[in-house]
Amino acid sequence: MARLIALNKPFDVLSQFTDKGTEGTKRATLSDFVKVPAVYPAGRLDRDSEGLLLLTDDGQLQAKISNPKNKMAKTYLAQVEGEISDEAIDHLRRGVELKDGLTRPAKARRVAEPKMLWERTPPVRYRKSVPDSWLELTISEGKNRQVRRMTAHVGFPTLRLIRVAIGPWTIAGLKNGEWRDLDPTDFK
Repeated sequence: MARLIALNKPFDVLSQFTDKGTEGTKRATLSDFVKVPAVYPAGRLDRDSEGLLLLTDDGQLQAKISNPKNKMAKTYLAQVEGEISDEAIDHLRRGVELKDGLTRPAKARRVAEPKMLWERTPPVRYRKSVPDSWLELTISEGKNRQVRRMTAHVGFPTLRLIRVAIGPWTIAGLKNGEWRDLDPTDFK
């Protein structure tokens, strides 16, 4: 049977097992957290984003999870600069015109600061004169840096981005940097 792993990926960790970046620069990779042979990420999560990353040893399952044609929902918590407006949320719900095309309509809603948050290293920069707010955003595509570009487009740049769910799988109960095995048959 296929193996499927949920990792709560920390900030500043590459979504790959080796670093082929600048020589002499040690960057954290998945191998610093997951010591399981022959599993690979099903999709990606940017280095400056945190949260759920799925890993599997099954190429077909990996393709099903990561292929945009399957429209698998991905839910994020975004801390944005400023008090997000109802107009901005409505715009996200209709779709946002980015340089690479119109995004699919997103599910978007204002939320309170999540209680499940962990400390981030380094911390998010705060400005006393500019408030921030939190947004829950669910998208069904995976354009490069899509959530960050969407919130910036509507006037509220993302300060912190945490993916909390992909399809039926969540990071509930996982501390930052921890992983657990999942049931791959949960994916229909």
